[in-house]
Amino acid sequence: MAEEKKENCKEKEEKEKENKKIEGSETHIAIFNGKEIRRKLIGDKWFFSVVDVVGALTESHRPRKYWSDLKIKLIEEGSELSAKIGQLKLISSDGKEYGTDCADTEGVFRIIQSIPSKKAEPFKRWLAKVGYERLQEMQEKSWNQKQEKALLVKIISWRSLRR
Repeated sequence: MAEEKKENCKEKEEKEKENKKIEGSETHIAIFNGKEIRRKLIGDKWFFSVVDVVGALTESHRPRKYWSDLKIKLIEEGSELSAKIGQLKLISSDGKEYGTDCADTEGVFRIIQSIPSKKAEPFKRWLAKVGYERLQEMQEKSWNQKQEKALLVKIISWRSLRR
């Protein structure tokens, strides 16, 4: 009985650690046509998992292999795309973080141009929408900060008048 309680406590602790890791992670999921695209916000730029983008556009059963072949082809063509691709740690389906090829919006557009797919145009529109939403968030945050500053000035003025 005591051993069973210890095991239950251990399992509970492991689940809590796992949940904290996921909650504390900066990996975000966006959905395009029912496909998950992992992304990470760094500064004010979104970086998208290239393998997820390739999987969403090609419906390949092996998007990692497709990306590997495409990357080789792009390098042979003299593309400077590799300078726009970086490894970021993103949470995988197993809940662990792995280094994953990621690209910013400009890099993703270049990759899209290299993939023959009917989904390319809808994906470009989706990507533009994601970027627009981020701009809106930034503008809203800026507006809120201005409002807070104005309120603070009023409070300080009010306090100085009361003295």
